[in-house]
Amino acid sequence: MTSALAPPITVHRVTPGDTARMRALRLEMLADSPLAFLETLAQAAARPHADYRRRIVQASSGSQLAQFVADPGGRLIGHAGGTVLPEEPDATVIFAVYITPAYRGRGVLPELIEAVAQWSLAIGRTELMLEVVVGNDRAVRAYERLGFSDVGKRVPHPVIPALTELQMRRRA
Repeated sequence: MTSALAPPITVHRVTPGDTARMRALRLEMLADSPLAFLETLAQAAARPHADYRRRIVQASSGSQLAQFVADPGGRLIGHAGGTVLPEEPDATVIFAVYITPAYRGRGVLPELIEAVAQWSLAIGRTELMLEVVVGNDRAVRAYERLGFSDVGKRVPHPVIPALTELQMRRRA
């Protein structure tokens, strides 16, 4: 008898071996949610494989940048990154959070955010911060369920001036 259960999904920090799969996920992210990210699908598609690899190598170790992926063993189905800003050395900024539509609402988001939180704590940063486009109520509710609160700060979208983002924070 074969099982109808999906293969287990692991969340891990990217490795250089993930480069091709990460590039495919990045292109999916930009095609699905173009307002959520800082580059366009055309820009990402034009970037050479070596650029993706360089970024993955940087994110695979160290305390300044980390990327985590949800991996069911084939195509990657989720991503969340963490980085630090010089003006806020005690906070990890969560960026580029994405889950393949078929996997949304299935527990992948908490695993990705927890991976970033554990990395943040391990390097001594005790707060998590992220920004969400105002009006993306589904994302706001999802982050609230994970303990994030809207801190009342509004900032312009870094690429699309007509949009505003709201800032959310929680303890790592």
